[in-house]
Amino acid sequence: MNTFFITDTGRVRSSNQDCVYCEENAVGNFPNLFLVADGMGGHRAGDTASRMCIDVVADQIRNTKLTTPVGVFEEAVDAANMAIYKQSMSHAELEGMGTTLVCATVMGRTAYVGNVGDSRLYQLRSSLKQITVDHSLVEEMVKSGEIQKEEMRTHPNKNIITRALGTDVAVRLDCFEIEVQEGDVLLLCSDGLTNMLEDEEIEKILNEHKSDMKEAGRLLVEQANRAGGKDNISVVLVQL
Repeated sequence: MNTFFITDTGRVRSSNQDCVYCEENAVGNFPNLFLVADGMGGHRAGDTASRMCIDVVADQIRNTKLTTPVGVFEEAVDAANMAIYKQSMSHAELEGMGTTLVCATVMGRTAYVGNVGDSRLYQLRSSLKQITVDHSLVEEMVKSGEIQKEEMRTHPNKNIITRALGTDVAVRLDCFEIEVQEGDVLLLCSDGLTNMLEDEEIEKILNEHKSDMKEAGRLLVEQANRAGGKDNISVVLVQL
């Protein structure tokens, strides 16, 4: 396994509210663990929400008694959601904070994936495939036929998410189980990447630099910044 992670403030924001976790060695009952969280709710609140999310999820997985991947992820997300929610209720300056999350672990020939919000996981084999489904207003507009999928990236309401950790007492994690094989690349990222680059651009960079995950990650961030860098950009790459 070859991994690389990078997070960047971008060209417009004054702070980085994204938080990432990339561990290719064992974390609790998982052989590896990869997380990307994108905080929201103002400068300090967004920072706090994403950091709490990563810390609580990783700690919960490290110490859980559960063994099934979906159960482990659901327990960890529930714990993180409640921790963030309680903090937001207890401190006026953190009121309304929340965060997205995309999480993954690879066990042999299977990758277990979960997401809340619009941070994504893609799988690259011969082509790039989006595995997670955004919890966002524009995703719902695509499903209803109101807009085309190609319009999502530039729609004025693209940043409105419909599900997040910390904004309510309970949250639902969507889970996916995918078959993986040697040579596959998994990309976890915040919307600071996908709002700036088309999937075809991401696929081209990954295919051209499959032998060097560090260079691929660096170029993804560089191109997102060249396209405007309107948000924080976070990338975790996992090559099997």
